[in-house]
Amino acid sequence: MAVILVTGSAGFIGSHVAHRLLDRGDEVVGLDNLNPYYDPTLKQARLARLEAREGYRHAAIDLADREAMARLFKDARPARVINLAAQAGVRYSLEQPAAYVDSNLVGFGNILEGCRSAEVEHLVFASTSTVYGANGNFPSSVHDPVHHPITLYSATKLANEAMAHAYAHLFGIPSTGLRFFTVYGPWGRPDMALFKFTDAIFAGRPIDVYGQGRMQRDFTYIDDIVTGVLAALDRPATPSQTWDAVHPDPATSGVAPWRVLNLGNSRSTELMRYIEVLEEKIGRKAQLNLLPMQPGDVSRTDADVSDTELALDYAPSTPIEIGVGRFVDWYMDFFRVGKN
Repeated sequence: MAVILVTGSAGFIGSHVAHRLLDRGDEVVGLDNLNPYYDPTLKQARLARLEAREGYRHAAIDLADREAMARLFKDARPARVINLAAQAGVRYSLEQPAAYVDSNLVGFGNILEGCRSAEVEHLVFASTSTVYGANGNFPSSVHDPVHHPITLYSATKLANEAMAHAYAHLFGIPSTGLRFFTVYGPWGRPDMALFKFTDAIFAGRPIDVYGQGRMQRDFTYIDDIVTGVLAALDRPATPSQTWDAVHPDPATSGVAPWRVLNLGNSRSTELMRYIEVLEEKIGRKAQLNLLPMQPGDVSRTDADVSDTELALDYAPSTPIEIGVGRFVDWYMDFFRVGKN
């Protein structure tokens, strides 16, 4: 039974990952400081479900707390680490940039130092589809250049990829960065579109639809994401045998056990279609407040997962018609919509 450190374990993706690890018999040390970026009540509910399970123990630590992080790695001695904790949100980075520096840069540096001291077998860490930034090549491939991030959030995640490569090279820490594409599903974050749309429709409020509803996203269901995360965890990165230093592939490395992979659904859906599916599942029409694109938005995300399929046997299988329905069912149960 391996000890796995999961950071962000009270978060959306982190809690699902922790449950899946426990289901298969791993021991999970979860880290989350339950910061108030969104209502901590939902984080507390996720955490309560985990703490009720055998094999889970929690550390209420801030990633940026260097001394506390060093103690955690010394005491827990995790075999492997899944780093999902970060300051999330594209638009929030315009308002509170320091939060991204503290969590995503200082905090990730502490994760890397902990991995070095504990000699972990594999570090899997969350990156983001937004690293593709101004790159207009679709579908987005991990072999594409990503030199032009357009938000601080995406810049910090791109920095994480580079930092992990340096530690993989210097200290031999196998590292895999996973670029997530618009993850949705039960227990999702209240700041994300599906949650906000559902909340507004049930409350009879109009929903803000940016880009006039014409933006396209590679919506990826949480169960498919978790399957990809665990598959990556179980297949530690190794140096590429075909890497060419004269024409370096940005997705792999010939000098370090390091790689980046896309985790997406491999199909783009227009935002208006996403809303239509939601309306069908709820049985009500949404009031639309059509707005222009906001700073930091991109018009389209679309994942090329061919490398992920080869490396991890990854095969996302949940269409939005199923995934959105499962979210609505969870939402109605959690908030007791229509129940006495």
